[in-house]
Amino acid sequence: MPFSRNERIIINSKEQTISSGDSKSTLSHSPSSRNMSDGEQVFAKESNKSLALYKKFKGALWKTYFSKDGNQFVEKKLTTRGLEYTNSFIDYRTFTHNFTDDINTSEIFIPWMGVTEDSDMDDARRAYLVPFGMSLNKIMFRGETFSSSTVSSDIRVKIYKQDDDTINDAVAVADYTDDITQSTAFTLNKSDFDNVPYIEAGDKCGISMQASSDPSGETDWWITSVWRVEIKI
Repeated sequence: MPFSRNERIIINSKEQTISSGDSKSTLSHSPSSRNMSDGEQVFAKESNKSLALYKKFKGALWKTYFSKDGNQFVEKKLTTRGLEYTNSFIDYRTFTHNFTDDINTSEIFIPWMGVTEDSDMDDARRAYLVPFGMSLNKIMFRGETFSSSTVSSDIRVKIYKQDDDTINDAVAVADYTDDITQSTAFTLNKSDFDNVPYIEAGDKCGISMQASSDPSGETDWWITSVWRVEIKI
């Protein structure tokens, strides 16, 4: 049933005139489904977002974004049956550094493979040859049994690199200064470090830990690090 002239005036007065997707003006806000006719389409460019095309189809409002530089924006979840990278992408990867020892108060380098820590990173188990540029996102620790259930001991963590030599260059350092509790995880995040804990591709990376006071005798340490990796194919 067609609208009367007065009904059309009332409808159009609720919102600015909606363009039909051609050369007319582009809205500065998302259109509303109730203000569009079925089959109508309109362009809109919200602040800090890409240009979008809206179309009303069978009562539902559909939207797709446009790109001016090759970067494509997906507002929510991307679902695909197949995905192939041809250049580069960002990934997050985890590494296990578990070991069993009495850490005492000396600086030790934790393993990247195996379960052996030691006082230096000049061993294949305590250094990682970085294949892509990567930065530490967070590192988690959990000691199994302490001298008492809660111990007042600071834990200092350092990120080292060896670039084109065998010299350990300190990259970043962070201190965990709260009491630590046995069988309870604690975390140091990227923001806790004094510098960005970033390692270039081709460098060796080492991670050390040092306690201000010995929290226990020999015990299991469960350690996991999470890294933001810049994959370049």
